[in-house]
Amino acid sequence: MSASGGTRAIVAALGANLAIAASKFVAFAFSGSSSMLAEGVHSLADSGNQFLLLIGGKKAQREATPQHPFGYGRERYIYAFLVSIVLFSVGGMFAIYEGYEKISHPHEIERWYWPVGVLLFAVIAEGFSFRTAIKESNELRGKLSWSQFIRRAKAPELPVVLLEDFGALIGLVLALVGVGLAVLTGNGVWDGIGTVCIGVLLVLIALVLAAETKSLLLGEAAGIAEVEKIETAIVDGDTVTRVIHMRTLHLGPEELLIAAKIAVRHDDTAAEVAKAIDAAEARIRAAVPIARAIYLEPDIYSEAEAAKGPDPEATPGGPTPHPTGH
Repeated sequence: MSASGGTRAIVAALGANLAIAASKFVAFAFSGSSSMLAEGVHSLADSGNQFLLLIGGKKAQREATPQHPFGYGRERYIYAFLVSIVLFSVGGMFAIYEGYEKISHPHEIERWYWPVGVLLFAVIAEGFSFRTAIKESNELRGKLSWSQFIRRAKAPELPVVLLEDFGALIGLVLALVGVGLAVLTGNGVWDGIGTVCIGVLLVLIALVLAAETKSLLLGEAAGIAEVEKIETAIVDGDTVTRVIHMRTLHLGPEELLIAAKIAVRHDDTAAEVAKAIDAAEARIRAAVPIARAIYLEPDIYSEAEAAKGPDPEATPGGPTPHPTGH
């Protein structure tokens, strides 16, 4: 994901959420609707989340240091994980608590036209933000379904904004239903039920975000398409005859580490091998521009050794099967 694309979606979501949060709190002040209070806190939490994503993107641009030789690309994953925590605690749990209180002590909604008007305005504003996120995502997801895009995306910003905006739109519908039923029946319990539903929705979205960003924090390999490009680029059929085994790791959304043991001919000189490695690195970077750190170890291929399978002691956590079956 390009940083500019993610930033556009984040800024659009931030502007929409700030305006919506202010309007929801005004509507709560005039109507006393707990759904409006929960939605106001939801929008405020979303605004804070967008600030976190912008901070993470800025910090990730810092240059590598001796203490952090591979740079700070994973800052974006850390701040995305913080977003899921904020959404869960501030947004979801607060809404559930507020809804429970309203169900326990219901009261009639006053000046119902305030919450209804604000919710309709919020639907329009959130729809604009969601449309921007969809447009930016469509440039990257290709033929992937939306669920596949969210699971496989290495850059966390667009999936976060997509899920937040989707959750916000569903939450607005729930708030409209809760407020509408409370006004029609004169029973404020419906407003509380709508608020609890909003809280449950936010908790579920937060859990999905936490699971996805946790995987990124642990370290994900390159996608199958990128792995195939790398393997094709490494082998020249002359000096480098095959890839014995390879590991890839995303240091950040746009930074990839590649470590591979490659087979060279037994009668090549050291100078020829070194020249072949340099050429292979150049081909890798041309094929996969996000390849930042490349480590190629030359070796002599042995069918007998290959038949033994991977060495459990060679890889932390045990042997890792290659995505393409090598």
